[in-house]
Amino acid sequence: MRNKDKLMVGKVLIYASIGSVLLAFMGSFGTDLWLASTQWMLVGLTLAIWGVFVLIEAQFKIR
Repeated sequence: MRNKDKLMVGKVLIYASIGSVLLAFMGSFGTDLWLASTQWMLVGLTLAIWGVFVLIEAQFKIR
């Protein structure tokens, strides 16, 4: 993956993390979509960690 693509991928991962947290919030009211709320939170946490890692790697060009 090229370095200039890493910035976009990192941002997409962060936005997907926010989306999964919103799905967890909706699931807390009893309308689970595909996964339970706790599972959506785990997905969001994983996406956020990978997003931050990719953004840091793109910023400092770690190899």
